[in-house]
Amino acid sequence: MSNATEQWSSKLGFIYATAGSAIGLGAIWKFPYIVGQSGGGAFFIVFLLLTLFLGVPLLIGEYILGRHTGKDAILTYKTLAPRSAFQMTGWLGVICCFLILSFYSVIGGWSLLYLGSALSGQLSELSLGESQNYFGNLIASPALSLGAQLLFLMLTALVVAKGVQKGIERVSKWMIPALLVLLLILAIYSLTLDGAAQGIQYLLAPNFSAVDGETILFALGQAFFALSVGVSVMVTFSSYASKQQNLPASAMTLALMNIFVALLAGLVIFPGVFTFGFQPDEGPELIFAVLPAIFEQMAFGQLLLIAFFVLFMFAALSTAFSLLEIIVAAFVRGDQDKRKRASWFFALLIFIVGVPSTLSYGLLADLEFGGRSFFDTIDYLTSNILMPLGALLICLFIPRKISKETLWNEFSSGSNTGKRLFALWYSLVKYVAPIAICIVFIDQLFGLNLITILFG
Repeated sequence: MSNATEQWSSKLGFIYATAGSAIGLGAIWKFPYIVGQSGGGAFFIVFLLLTLFLGVPLLIGEYILGRHTGKDAILTYKTLAPRSAFQMTGWLGVICCFLILSFYSVIGGWSLLYLGSALSGQLSELSLGESQNYFGNLIASPALSLGAQLLFLMLTALVVAKGVQKGIERVSKWMIPALLVLLLILAIYSLTLDGAAQGIQYLLAPNFSAVDGETILFALGQAFFALSVGVSVMVTFSSYASKQQNLPASAMTLALMNIFVALLAGLVIFPGVFTFGFQPDEGPELIFAVLPAIFEQMAFGQLLLIAFFVLFMFAALSTAFSLLEIIVAAFVRGDQDKRKRASWFFALLIFIVGVPSTLSYGLLADLEFGGRSFFDTIDYLTSNILMPLGALLICLFIPRKISKETLWNEFSSGSNTGKRLFALWYSLVKYVAPIAICIVFIDQLFGLNLITILFG
């Protein structure tokens, strides 16, 4: 029986793997439609600020926790705070990852269905109305949606079962560069469209009158979702990192890559939206219902559409690997002989739990909670409640359960980082981040409109 802890093969391998976790559907699917529903440029700027001043410090904190203990998300908190309620932070992260993957795999299944439809030519010559009907009919089919979701989870389990180096790292090393190249090509092409200037203005020009408490909450959730923080994903991933890994530089690299990908995704979508007279607030179906109609009106549209959904599938799988890895690692506990069985078992269990999300657009379309479908409810619960809550607990945990000397040693290991940068990071994690998260939560729970007053 092997109990050896796995490690990334190199510093770059760590970057690729964490990038695969963060740069997924959060940037390519979720970011554009939330921008469209939240007023455009103002949301983007709020998201940018929250990513840099809250997301990155938290990311560094999760990196430190994982590398310091060398353990999975659950054992990390149990080791550092053995008789403390903070132990539940790890369990909260694992449960949240499980729930995220239960609805995330639905979108992953859609990516496979649309890639197949693009390759077969079924999406060609569809008007916007026809494209929307096609999307609605496709996801309303229980057999197609459930089959695609199961296939997506099986592909995910196949890679995670092979382990950290031979599975996740090896696939991420070619998947992430390919994703960036494809997205860059599509963005450059999109900028040649007639509506490019209007699309850029919508994405980047801020209108802060549109910002309210809900906008900030959604931007906060998106910042955490985009960096995979708040659910201890990065605790587990950094437990495989060497002491030579520069954690602050790695965190900033990942954040900048994520912002860059989100920006590219916006530049791919919004110029086409405005060029062909579509609405930017179409919602979660923006990519599936609108993009095929946009590409159909472009030169080489069929080829570009296939390229986009190849990219989209890459993005979906890269994040799914990390979500399943966190769950598997928590139960394998370093015993690699159990990895294969655990990967397939949890993939099947997630599929079963995700069935109601899959059927939210078909048989269970009338099932709602507070006006939200089952799918949207799980999305809202994980992105806007559990992830910020997990981030708050991590902010409270780090300065209270780990000595400042230990934090400095991990922060500076593998780098020439100065004390001033460490002091800034420590202050952001101990004071700024928890206060900011609490203000957003209180504003939403009690309707105080503090953020509206602040921006007004």
